Amino acid sequence: MKERNLEAKGKKKFKVTTDSEHKHPVAPNILARNFAPERPNQVWAGDITYIWTSEGWVYLAVFLDLFSRKVVGWATSKRLTTSFVLLAFERACARRKPSEELLVHTDRGSQYASHLFRKMLAENNSVLSMSRRGNCWDNAVVESFFARLKVELVHGERFTSRDHIEHELFDHIERFYNQRRKHSFLENTSPLMYESKYYQVAQAA
Repeated sequence: MKERNLEAKGKKKFKVTTDSEHKHPVAPNILARNFAPERPNQVWAGDITYIWTSEGWVYLAVFLDLFSRKVVGWATSKRLTTSFVLLAFERACARRKPSEELLVHTDRGSQYASHLFRKMLAENNSVLSMSRRGNCWDNAVVESFFARLKVELVHGERFTSRDHIEHELFDHIERFYNQRRKHSFLENTSPLMYESKYYQVAQAA
């Protein structure tokens, strides 16, 4: 790092994004930390994080395909609402078009426990799984994605507006993370390359 003039970035203050004090029903933890499904569109995991800009907080909701760690859907909002979580999931479904039953794992936040989110899951042949109360390890893959995102894009940077961070998120997620960022879990390939390899093998079989 010294030879390349690289410096470590520090963390900023923690902000709560999970409102688990609600009256909505809570789904069981079906995933049970099985973070290695056998094929794409078998298990997606979702969560919410936050980023500060000069215009105020921006919340980011994502859904990752646990097979390839690819971000299949994401959306931002200046408020912590259910609507932008629905938009992120809608975008994921539009992009992936899952044809078989899909397991969707999240925390116990009110956005995911809401009637509207459950209704959208049912309309897309999806089953909801939720982490145990206060247990971030039950959704460790998305937590890890957010941690890397904060280090690689957010920490130490100043975002002048919500449009600014939206542009930077698009570039980071769609052009860098999904297409080029290598993972040791993915045999040192990117999410896109890992999925491409899977489909090549499947077609040849």
